[in-house]
Amino acid sequence: MSSPAPVFVPIEPRPSPTRTEGLTPWLRRNLFGSTGNTVSTLIMLGLALWWLPGLFQWGVTAAITAPDADRCQAARGVGACWGVITEKWRFIIFGRYPFEEQWRPEVATLAMVLLLVASCIRTFWRPWLVALWVAVLALFFALMGGGVLGLEAVPTDRWGGLPLTIMLATLSIVLAFPLSILVALGRRSNLPAISTLCTVYVELIRGVPLISVLFMASFMFPLFMPPGTSIDVLLRVLVGITLFAAAYMAEIVRGGLQSIPKGQFEAADSLGLSYWQAHRKIILPQALATVVPGIMNNFISIFKDTSLVTIVSLYELTGAMGLALNSDANWRPFKIEAYLFIAAVYFIFCFAMSRYSLWIENQLSRSRNR
Repeated sequence: MSSPAPVFVPIEPRPSPTRTEGLTPWLRRNLFGSTGNTVSTLIMLGLALWWLPGLFQWGVTAAITAPDADRCQAARGVGACWGVITEKWRFIIFGRYPFEEQWRPEVATLAMVLLLVASCIRTFWRPWLVALWVAVLALFFALMGGGVLGLEAVPTDRWGGLPLTIMLATLSIVLAFPLSILVALGRRSNLPAISTLCTVYVELIRGVPLISVLFMASFMFPLFMPPGTSIDVLLRVLVGITLFAAAYMAEIVRGGLQSIPKGQFEAADSLGLSYWQAHRKIILPQALATVVPGIMNNFISIFKDTSLVTIVSLYELTGAMGLALNSDANWRPFKIEAYLFIAAVYFIFCFAMSRYSLWIENQLSRSRNR
């Protein structure tokens, strides 16, 4: 009589001898993983315990939030004067825009920010998004400039604050990105004239600071125009920032193009694709995915560099803050609090862009691992 066939009985899963998830493993892995990490963590904790109580007292406990200059003067050196923000926030946010009409830049800025958020969500990546961009930009300039639909006309030299910062950064990024791709492709072109022209443009722009570009666009460019011809200073500044940003971004894109293996170009040729078809469908998607961190870093740099337009008498967020405090001697001593306020505004936008960059990188990483 044969014995019965053995039956496989799985062993019950046993718990891991050490935890790999949760707060304790995270602390062990990131803060106390080695002797050097442990020493650094303890030093930083000691500095935080020594410094944070005084900062908390200055910024919260002893701070003055009421717009009272006398109380702020009495609390100098002891507590922060957030009353300067309460008193001057409209001037800082909207600059010299007429007070009665400040609802217009508020609506225009909100529409622009919502458009940017929608453009970052994959659900809205449809052909009609281009039409939405055109409509929102038309709405923005109609509200800011006025002169239509019964709105009071406001010259561009009265625009300022956060609306000007967002508009300059957004349009500079949108215009510089396609221009940078064309310049990067031009530098790699086999046609000497195109390659030389793109190389001269990139090296010339990268060889001077942005302040010089803005100065030339604002003060020297009109000298080459025909007599009686005048171009709005805001347009000249926008063109200057766009050309400056495109030169730097073109080198980032060119680095991505150089990282593509030669076999990808040969595969495109073997499929019978034209130059533009190969780059649009095969080369550029891979190249741009490779340099996402560099591109986003350039976007963040553009957003912060808009603060330099103050030298041509366009008072964006930083310039409006300086104008608001320098014109009032009672609040002039409290620039630290005002700078902390606009630093928080810049941080919110830049941090959002960096988080979006990480999201894009994660999406690309998943697609590569499939």
